Amino acid sequence: MARSSSQPRSMHGLVFASSVGTVIEWYDFFLYGSLAIFFARLFYPPGDGVAATLISVATFATGFAVRPLGSLVFGHLGDRFGRKVTFLATLLIMGCSTALIGFLPTFATVGYAAPVLLILLRIIQGLALGGEYGGAATYVAEHAPPHERGKWASYIQAMASGGFILSLGMVLGLRLGLGEGEFENWGWRLPFLVSIVLVGVSFRIRMRLHESPVFEEMREKQQLSNSPIRDAFSIPGNARRIVMFLFGVACAQAVTFYTAQFYALYFLQSVMKVAFLPATLAVAVGALCGLPFFVFFGALSDRIGRKRLSLIGMALAVVLYLPLFMVLRAAVHPNGIDFLPVALTVFALVTIAAFIYGPYGAFIVETFPANVRYTSISIPYHIGNGIFGGFLPLISLSLVSRTGNVFAGLLYPIAICAVSFVVTWLFVPETLPRNADATRTARPLSGFAPPSDQTA
Repeated sequence: MARSSSQPRSMHGLVFASSVGTVIEWYDFFLYGSLAIFFARLFYPPGDGVAATLISVATFATGFAVRPLGSLVFGHLGDRFGRKVTFLATLLIMGCSTALIGFLPTFATVGYAAPVLLILLRIIQGLALGGEYGGAATYVAEHAPPHERGKWASYIQAMASGGFILSLGMVLGLRLGLGEGEFENWGWRLPFLVSIVLVGVSFRIRMRLHESPVFEEMREKQQLSNSPIRDAFSIPGNARRIVMFLFGVACAQAVTFYTAQFYALYFLQSVMKVAFLPATLAVAVGALCGLPFFVFFGALSDRIGRKRLSLIGMALAVVLYLPLFMVLRAAVHPNGIDFLPVALTVFALVTIAAFIYGPYGAFIVETFPANVRYTSISIPYHIGNGIFGGFLPLISLSLVSRTGNVFAGLLYPIAICAVSFVVTWLFVPETLPRNADATRTARPLSGFAPPSDQTA
């Protein structure tokens, strides 16, 4: 099937339609993260504030823990029945579970049933998100011109950060507009309920998309996998690629992304005891300023390669995390914070993450064969983000609580990035050719031959 027959008129329209759903799904998922410290008072028994905070952050992590399972379920469906139908389903499931959080009773009303219901809905959210990224990244990359694949796929990565910023902006606006009292009484429900409208608009936009041309070609030639999960691990060399990509690029991407945004926020609020408003506003501004760099580094990877930029990001994390968080600590005073240093530090953290996450979409899509691509992408991405990244705030805050050292939480992301650097350097091959015409000759995605396992 000709590519043009199944494409929208331009990549701009296709990426917009794909990424608008992605930003809404991440908005839905990150809303709880934006309010985790606040929810400790609403959904958990009063008394021990530190314990309630850690349990609330653990509930945030629960949604990540089930993402690998969601990746298997929806990866299987995406490789069997299509990219489009699968990420439409994940969008609806995510939207409904998010809206239901807005209707939940609190601990003061129903006791321990409140956290149980909250955890159940977080699990459903995690399952849905397990299918979102693989579908969106695969769909965009399979439409993109080979010489611009990094650029166009990077918008999907940027939208994850966009969802985080949107969730912070929504919460900030409501807390300022309603006041703390009204927000705590009922206003916190509004960001979750508005998800119904956002998902409805996004679903209508995504319905206009055609199926991926690569998937249509495989369906016409009867080359679809009947058992994508089995085949993902039985195709020669593919299981090794999954494992190496997981412990290489995927784990580093996960911990740098969540350190830059959630842990920086929790460090300010929970460790340094900064009030919600200045901490959230500074983090939101820093994250917003860093947002364009996901696309910048994605496009740059079309010229100089995916692996080189990823390694630079990992090295910067190992070297700069402690100094950057020392700047954060120095910017906190008994009467508030120095806004500019905090925002600039978060900007630097997001930029470090963008070195890895910007090229990530093209890097991971190009690594795996087409007939099991959705499944093969989803496994390392969601184990990396669901386990290694999702539990970062809990692990890091626990290290701080146990040791009494405010910087102890950085041991975890620094160690992960150090290990990932070595694994990526030695075992993850570059997927962009190194010849002078690389930007015009990047290998097509329609074939089934994966990249060689030689180190680039």
